[in-house]
Amino acid sequence: MTSTGKEPVAVVGVGQTKHVAARHDVSLAGLVREAAVRALADAELTWADIDAVVIGKAPDFFEGVMMPELYLADALGAVGKPMLRVHTAGSVGGSTALVAANLVAARVHRTVLTLAFEKQSESNAMWGLSLPVPFQQPLLAGAGGFFAPHVRAYMRRTGAPDTVGSLVAYKDRRNALKNPYAHLHEHGITLEKVQSSPMLWDPIRYSETCPSSDGACAMVLTDRAGAARSPRPPAWVHGGAMRSEPTLFAGKDFVSPQAGKDCAADVYRQAGITDPRREIDAVEMYVPFSWYEPMWLENLGFAQEGEGWKLTEAGVTELDGDLPVNPSGGVLSTNPIGASGMIRFAEAALQVRGLAGEHQVPGARRAMGHAYGGGAQFFAMWLVGAGQPDT
Repeated sequence: MTSTGKEPVAVVGVGQTKHVAARHDVSLAGLVREAAVRALADAELTWADIDAVVIGKAPDFFEGVMMPELYLADALGAVGKPMLRVHTAGSVGGSTALVAANLVAARVHRTVLTLAFEKQSESNAMWGLSLPVPFQQPLLAGAGGFFAPHVRAYMRRTGAPDTVGSLVAYKDRRNALKNPYAHLHEHGITLEKVQSSPMLWDPIRYSETCPSSDGACAMVLTDRAGAARSPRPPAWVHGGAMRSEPTLFAGKDFVSPQAGKDCAADVYRQAGITDPRREIDAVEMYVPFSWYEPMWLENLGFAQEGEGWKLTEAGVTELDGDLPVNPSGGVLSTNPIGASGMIRFAEAALQVRGLAGEHQVPGARRAMGHAYGGGAQFFAMWLVGAGQPDT
């Protein structure tokens, strides 16, 4: 998004709900409006300042409300304005933000509200993700049953010890205690508690999995002129990309999908990044099961193949490490599926704006937001910076 002729894009407002297991006090409309109002307040803008709305969520059957964007237009100030819906499975929060950013970059709209959400309490995503034979190979229920064999393949391929997953979960749950919006606040969390939690899908334990959350996340994206009027520091989009590949095909590498590698490479090219391990200060990575941290560290080019788990084990990805991963607590601590990717993008923006609160990475100038979805076939990523990109 930094090539000649494109408008620089800035994040000037971020808003989240408090993510919890069930928000019985609000409807879908109330939930999304709560996040949107907070994003507008952060940007010190009103509904009248918004030119278009871009919304995203996971499959409609997760809540049983078909095409909810139609009835959410009122709640999001979109009456008489363009409203787009994006869908790319679990990566949808990230791809939704990228669609919104591209509208600004292309000068179609000057200021765009983008929002993603999920109200998992009104459905059962576990069974929604448990398709029967012959539509899916026979597996244990839920996403964990699909991804556990890929984790085992990673362990065989790299020789990673079986303790790495619990280290990630312990880190992310401690980070979540510093994030007031995170769903899981486990004050008594210890490494021993994680390691002794029940085994759900070998080698994934209960405490190494994401929760089921209700929540929404919103951002206000604007152009250079809008950023100049922002009362708080903006986060500038230095690069953004989406890639996809089939869920199943001969030769697919489930441990390190090619689409993920290609997506990251495109973002780095746009942002002028040649050494992501040294040039990026924080990463908000989509890790629904703890083992995906070391796997994605390799897929995104932060570690050599087979070395990702060593970064985790050495404490490199801790909040005070030299490559903090998921300072917010990540998907392991907060998972309103449709919004989970946008939360990664928004938290990256908060880091470079210096507004991440207790989980702020000191001096963060460049941060990456990452999302993936489906059977690891949809990828969306952006890199944001404190400084305006070269154009």
